[in-house]
Amino acid sequence: MNLDELRQAIDSVDLDIQRLIEKRADLAQQVGRVKKADSGGQPVVFYRPDREAMVLRRVMERAEGDLPPQRTAQIFREIMSACLALEEPTQIAFLGPQGTFTEAAAHKHFGSAGVLNPQTTIRDVFREVEAGSAHYGVVPVENSTEGVVSHTLDSFIASPLKICGEVEMPIHHNLMGDGQVELRDITHVYSHQQSLAQCRQWLDANLPQAERIAVNSNAEAARMVAQDSRPAGQIWASIGGDVAAKRYELDFLARRIEDEPDNSTRFLVIGRVEPGSTGKDKTSIIVSLSNQPGALYALLEPFNRRGVDMTRLETRPARMATWAYVFYIDFSGHQNDPEIEGLLAELRDQALELQILGSYPTAVL
Repeated sequence: MNLDELRQAIDSVDLDIQRLIEKRADLAQQVGRVKKADSGGQPVVFYRPDREAMVLRRVMERAEGDLPPQRTAQIFREIMSACLALEEPTQIAFLGPQGTFTEAAAHKHFGSAGVLNPQTTIRDVFREVEAGSAHYGVVPVENSTEGVVSHTLDSFIASPLKICGEVEMPIHHNLMGDGQVELRDITHVYSHQQSLAQCRQWLDANLPQAERIAVNSNAEAARMVAQDSRPAGQIWASIGGDVAAKRYELDFLARRIEDEPDNSTRFLVIGRVEPGSTGKDKTSIIVSLSNQPGALYALLEPFNRRGVDMTRLETRPARMATWAYVFYIDFSGHQNDPEIEGLLAELRDQALELQILGSYPTAVL
């Protein structure tokens, strides 16, 4: 075909795509009406993390063209987000302010049609969802370089909320500020304490003269630098991601300054929904043990014997007694799977208390 014929063929395909998207949107609205009719006056759950994960996985499995499967799934994610908003806009609380990696994780998981509401602290995110002001919340839980986010783990102990999903984000840090600034002239670098730690070697080598100041978030650091209200003689820069740079109109002074090139952060989606099994799931639990010899071994041995893959084990001080601890454990499988049901029954026999934080689909995108 010549160029004109190719363009006409593309226009025809575009028309088909548009008509099918409109048909999907209409079907989504019909689903919403059926759910409301069958709800018996109870709150309706429109967004189902398990259903969405299964749809996106099927998209990736079907992919046969030149587009990477993940890119195709991202396109479908946006279509699904727009259609879901026709049923009911999804309200999502996240650890703010705007411009943080947590905001980027929320967009990645819920798509651009989700209504994002920034919160000051992790505990505030939990409160918003517990109060019903938000359908879901997004909070960081661990970084591949700096480890666990203890505030998130501790918030689960007294909360009725469940983990509904997870998001994995590659984290690339940039030095940002006025594009006319020379690195040697920078006097202060602002960022979240974890970002400063993740860029320690680069800062030592390239900005040894600059004072490092930790603030509540990378977005707050970017906002401070963008305000340009600093004492005379001081030149500020901040560390953050692309979202913060775009939102606060800062230039990149250096790109990807993190010490570990595969630096990533895992985020949790919290809510009241308990997702069903999808075949590729993860379960998170909190376990408290009696302080006696062999207690930890007795807790872990069933995982090995049953061949269950434990993906994380964290220890936190318990609040009920001095020198007592609780264990946060992630492992592969869903609590409704027969093998996992047997494992949980064994663990309950060993533990003083066992709390299931949730079984949820593993990250797809």
